[in-house]
Amino acid sequence: MNIKITIPERLKDLRTERGLTLEQLSEATGISRAALGKYEADDFKDISPFSIAALAKFYGVSADYLMGLTETKNHPNTELEALHLGDGAIEVLKDRQFNHRLLSELICHKDFQRLMLDAEIYVDRIADMRINDMNAVLEAVRQMVRAKREDSANDLYLRTLELAQVSEEEYFGHVVANDLTGILRDIRESHKTDSTTADEPSAAAQAQQQLQTAMNFEGSSDEKKARALLATLGIDYDAITKEQFVNLIEVLRLSKHMKSSINQRGKGNTTHGKGKRKRK
Repeated sequence: MNIKITIPERLKDLRTERGLTLEQLSEATGISRAALGKYEADDFKDISPFSIAALAKFYGVSADYLMGLTETKNHPNTELEALHLGDGAIEVLKDRQFNHRLLSELICHKDFQRLMLDAEIYVDRIADMRINDMNAVLEAVRQMVRAKREDSANDLYLRTLELAQVSEEEYFGHVVANDLTGILRDIRESHKTDSTTADEPSAAAQAQQQLQTAMNFEGSSDEKKARALLATLGIDYDAITKEQFVNLIEVLRLSKHMKSSINQRGKGNTTHGKGKRKRK
């Protein structure tokens, strides 16, 4: 994900929050629809001072926010004391060595309060006593049963009483980890289309899938080779013309790896049809 919300993202978010189309925004601000669309595009390059002033006034935000110079849209003059942060926390937040946008989205997530609540329960040992009491009762019963049984090493009942005891560290580690993982999963999903996000699936997996699809069509081995080659290049085999097919065959004939002879369309058994998928 991007470290900061980009200018196009800010402009698009402000417009969609108000349920406006580009045409409606154009009528309200006097900026052409084409210009507004350009400002929201991923390949955005520049925005005129007039547009900055007009959009900032219309949306009721500062020009600094629109230009990405500040991240505060609704609280531009909030006092530091109102955040209730210690000096150490302020120093960390002032540091630019981590992704502040990720931290902001984590805090704003709907389940962040649950994460903090579970963390507070763990840190303050609020549930420790109840867990320890439960474990003590189970262990006492286990020891009583064990004393009455000679062969207790593999006893089902004794083993059940042992496994029923809960490790406070493992339990809360699991709870807090699940809270955090769920939040991060939602954030990751919301940024799937970001330019800085890795492609899914990987290029290697895509190439493998394309080759498998090519080989699942019925036809001569030469036609499959042509399909496989074009698939790796991202070219639709069925979309090429007869002349393009002939030229492709001529090029493939130059390869020492093409052991069998390749017949041109209309001059042999090899055709350039749609083919059929093999039945699985």
